Amino acid sequence: MQQQNQSPSWKETIRSYFDKRLLWVMMLGCSSGFPWVLIGSNMSGWLKDAGLTRSAIGYFGSVFAVYAINFLWAPAVDRIRLPILHSLLGQRRSWILLCQVLILICTLLIAGVNPATNLMLTSMLALGIAIASATQDIAVDAFRIDTFPKTESNKLPQASAMAVIGWWTGYSVPGYLAFINADSMGWNGVYYGMAAIVGVLILFTLLVGEPQTNREALQKQAERRHNKVVNSKILAWLSVTVLEPFIDFFRRNGTSVAITLLLFVFLFKIGEAFLGRMSIAFYKEIGFSNEQIGYYSKLIGWGITMLFTLLGSMVNVRFGIVRGLMIGGIAMSASNLMFSWIAQVGPNEHLFLATIIVDNFTTAFSTVAFVSFLTVMTGQAFSATQYALLASLGNFGRTTLASFSGELADYLNNWSLFFVLTALMVIPSLIMLYTLRHYFTDLLNKAKDHKEELVEDKIVE
Repeated sequence: MQQQNQSPSWKETIRSYFDKRLLWVMMLGCSSGFPWVLIGSNMSGWLKDAGLTRSAIGYFGSVFAVYAINFLWAPAVDRIRLPILHSLLGQRRSWILLCQVLILICTLLIAGVNPATNLMLTSMLALGIAIASATQDIAVDAFRIDTFPKTESNKLPQASAMAVIGWWTGYSVPGYLAFINADSMGWNGVYYGMAAIVGVLILFTLLVGEPQTNREALQKQAERRHNKVVNSKILAWLSVTVLEPFIDFFRRNGTSVAITLLLFVFLFKIGEAFLGRMSIAFYKEIGFSNEQIGYYSKLIGWGITMLFTLLGSMVNVRFGIVRGLMIGGIAMSASNLMFSWIAQVGPNEHLFLATIIVDNFTTAFSTVAFVSFLTVMTGQAFSATQYALLASLGNFGRTTLASFSGELADYLNNWSLFFVLTALMVIPSLIMLYTLRHYFTDLLNKAKDHKEELVEDKIVE
């Protein structure tokens, strides 16, 4: 584990949060979280009110599968310059703005649809939002990594915390507003209000500053190296764009470690994903109202997440990301048992509040460590592509596999047992983390000791 005598003091840790770049990361994090409420909890509530079954709601969530494969087009976000927008905003912000405009258009269209009678059209529009959102995530994550490189290793948990806070702000606050107004405005009216929020997010994108990196110089060096092999500038550009990010990832980590690492990323959040996909349907079946769901799950949950994300990032700065991952994973698993308790007791508001507090605490703590960990595993030259590869694997559990959560809930027909099983799903990933703990710790220490330059030199040799 990281040596504590190398850690900054608590005073230094708190002072380091006064960095405007952290505000930029948080603002763009809001843009990443918002589409999940559009096609996630809001849509689940709308579909439940429209009379669809649990299985249908679970399968509708399959539109999230694009988050699991967005690494396939991540090289385009790393390398292609958008006409006009690139010169005005830069590489990262130009892609973010393009995706936000597409999300705005789809949101306005979905606001005029009745999902009960036009489920296919609703699904197609939701898929459009998902594709634009998944592409936006590539650029937003790359923006954060470019803004806080690994040479600023003590800043990584802080940047991750701001990204998480922004994500949950973009997800929870609009979700709260949606659920408390759903009964009076109707879901169609709610979605027109959501379109206005997209406009605010676009304003955020125009206000932040584009990070400055040596990414393009590193990519050009890789192109020259590839050109010596293929003897064609076009083929060299294509091979660097499509192949080099993945080759580099396996080269730097070694094949066996890289595969184990990918499996860990894939398995770590599966239990949380199964729980999250069915949570709204569970709340409604147990007997909570839309207003109660909005107040406790969204508003209170958001505030708690903000607090514990900040505290979690400070703990990770002081004591290390690997230790934070292990503690967070165990706590995240145990917190799922609170939902099993609700299933036994019924719609008790006090227990609901306690469950939200515990769940958001463990989720915030583990997520900060997880995002920081993924950041450390990326290289500077292809940050968008490599982070997208890792995040896609993490999202695969949250999206594709979690689409079967409704089937599992129907098969078990026992909410209490369902949540116990979600608590057990994290165990394999924790075993993998423990077996590779020394490798991960060494890698984190190298980043902290400013040895990233040596790694990059090997890449471009």
